[in-house]
Amino acid sequence: MTEIVLKLEDSRRLTGPNLFWADAGAIIDVSIGNIDAAVVVGKWTRLSRGILDALGWNSEQITSRVYSGGISLVITAPIDALYAATEITEAAWELTVAEIQEVSSGGVSEALISKLQQAIDEESNPSLLALQQAALDHNVCFLSDDNEASVGYGASCLVYPIDKIPAVDTVYWKAINCIPVALVTGTNGKSTTVRLASAVAKAAGKSAGITSTDYIRVGDQILDTGDYSGPGGARTLLRHPDTEIAFLEVARGGMLRRGIGVNNATAVVITNVAEDHLGEYGINTLSDMVETKFILRQAITLEQDLILNADDRACVAFADSLNNHIVWFSWSVDNPLIQAHIQAGGTACYVQAGNIYYHCDGQKTAVIAVNDIPITLSAAAKHNTHNAMGVIALCFAMEIDITSIRQGLSSFKNTPENNPGRGNVFEFNGITAIVDFAHNEHGLNSMVETISNMPAKRRLILLSQAGDRTDASIESLVKSSMKAKPDALVVCEIKAYLRGRELHEVPQLIQQTAIDMGLEKEKIMLADSPPQGVEKALKWAKPGDVLLILALTQRDEIISLLSAKAN
Repeated sequence: MTEIVLKLEDSRRLTGPNLFWADAGAIIDVSIGNIDAAVVVGKWTRLSRGILDALGWNSEQITSRVYSGGISLVITAPIDALYAATEITEAAWELTVAEIQEVSSGGVSEALISKLQQAIDEESNPSLLALQQAALDHNVCFLSDDNEASVGYGASCLVYPIDKIPAVDTVYWKAINCIPVALVTGTNGKSTTVRLASAVAKAAGKSAGITSTDYIRVGDQILDTGDYSGPGGARTLLRHPDTEIAFLEVARGGMLRRGIGVNNATAVVITNVAEDHLGEYGINTLSDMVETKFILRQAITLEQDLILNADDRACVAFADSLNNHIVWFSWSVDNPLIQAHIQAGGTACYVQAGNIYYHCDGQKTAVIAVNDIPITLSAAAKHNTHNAMGVIALCFAMEIDITSIRQGLSSFKNTPENNPGRGNVFEFNGITAIVDFAHNEHGLNSMVETISNMPAKRRLILLSQAGDRTDASIESLVKSSMKAKPDALVVCEIKAYLRGRELHEVPQLIQQTAIDMGLEKEKIMLADSPPQGVEKALKWAKPGDVLLILALTQRDEIISLLSAKAN
């Protein structure tokens, strides 16, 4: 007889708007096998409802999401009982497993309810709930975490220790304000978009704050380095008194782990969606990933701008079911969606005859020439033209004047200081080297298109990959690289990223795939590390050549090598 698989994989809190709804709650992810998912969901839902009702949580909601090999099981819960809520979901799961396995468990017993009620009582914080409700009543932004709660953003933000929240009638609500906040997500282009937008805000005289996968920054001050594309980074930035306008990079991982950290935003940008980071938290397909990225729309109203890429099929398909106020952007005015949208009175941003236009309320406004935006590399980098249009639409939504938009776009250069690892250009001895962090097929395709659009006598690509990617994924990267018809390929080992592979296994796979696609073996150079690979590329290069350096690791060393050549 085939054994039934019922395994709890993960249990966690959802502290903000998430894949299921805008409310906080708790979730468990379980793996199942040899059993109908509907049976598991039905039993868990019934048992969860019994527990919630016995606890007096009659208004809390229950839902589930079935995916290949597993299920997400979710409840809503008050923000002052999220740890207790995880105990509820886990208890219901234990009862579900016992029932399926026909093992005596005691069911929803008085002892179980007493234990769970004690957990709720120990975590209970009525003052926190009162502050949350008062902020809602006064139309004021509210944030909370394990240690602090706050109302308002920026200079007027009031932050309280979680155990010292004052009575709501002592708060001077009229002095509390929110600031313009933009949320940016997508498979690629997030960091560039928030940094470019901050340059526009700076040109408008605003102290712009950004979060990204590299740091939190307010104005020219970096508050901390590291990956701050999750809820924690958002809270830190929005509570900072110098933040006058905020651009938040929001990554898939944080949304799935905890939900988004912001309930109130001004506008949302989704740059693109591609198959990357699949297989985590039950997100196994492109359609799953699209749904994940669109979680951000829960932070804006239906009337606020949801800014989307009209050249991205995944975004276009998903948006067809939405009733948000969508602002589309495209690198061609002839895109049928753009034409239909503006004829219907919609708002759009597009390229026509080398210029970017913003079309709103039937009025067409010339914003800037593509060639006047340095990060487009004279229109060779179409992906950065997309990023620039997303920023333009975003800045109009945030009521930044067009003069500042032009100034910010034209002044921002892809230097390592402004935008580390994203299309950084180094020129020396007639050679052009571009360093980019492209780590997936979608991002690599954009960079390959960029160097293919640039005049060059010869082209070289430096390529590497982490060992936890599948053979098929690695082969796809090589195939993308070959679209540029490189004259040479440098393949690097990343010893720190072997992740279960044998030494040299990934470089050999890359090399053999390139050979199978027609690249002569003598045109492939192997290197023990990315910096060594860069040195080999520099020895190979001659005036008129273009080098694409895909720097997945040791980026600072690579930039130092190239900076020394360029200076």
